[in-house]
Amino acid sequence: MDMTVFGLMCCLATGGPAPAIASVEQPRAFAAALDTVNPLRARPAIPTDTPRARPRVIEVSDWYSRRLTIHRYTAYSTIPVFAAQWIAGKKLYDESRAAPTWAKTVHRAGATALAGMFTVNTVTGLWNWWDSRMLAQGRVLRTVHAFSMVAADAAFTYAGAKLSNEAETDASKRRLHRTVALSAMGLTVISGTAMKLWNR
Repeated sequence: MDMTVFGLMCCLATGGPAPAIASVEQPRAFAAALDTVNPLRARPAIPTDTPRARPRVIEVSDWYSRRLTIHRYTAYSTIPVFAAQWIAGKKLYDESRAAPTWAKTVHRAGATALAGMFTVNTVTGLWNWWDSRMLAQGRVLRTVHAFSMVAADAAFTYAGAKLSNEAETDASKRRLHRTVALSAMGLTVISGTAMKLWNR
């Protein structure tokens, strides 16, 4: 009698399972063995409990917003003073000593007002610039604005303290006074407008 048939009959008689030719666990065991032999086949475990890096919180002083409000309203107030200075200054440039008294009075008063306004804005602006130095967002714009306004301060000081008296008697100094003053006005307007549009 064939041995295979005999084996099957024995299994049926005893109630045991038929002998399997290949176990289903063998492929899995074989793959695990390959992973052990070849480390490149092993998949690294990805930790699911890795903590996320928390964003760094930048704090400014309580007076930052107050100084910023003072700075902004003072900057807005310089616009009509600039207009008055341009009108009176043009009259003085064209007529020199023969210019009307109102032009001389307005020009001197405007120069004094601008000196006070720029002093306030220089103090508040540089203070806030230093207070927000650790804040990366808008840092370049704030830095350019701060130093451009310091340059405008220097230009206005030179035009008022050095050139104003010389401009009354010297035509070349008068032209230089006008050029420096208008350049400082233009730099102030451009720098302030850039901060208004892009400093968010």
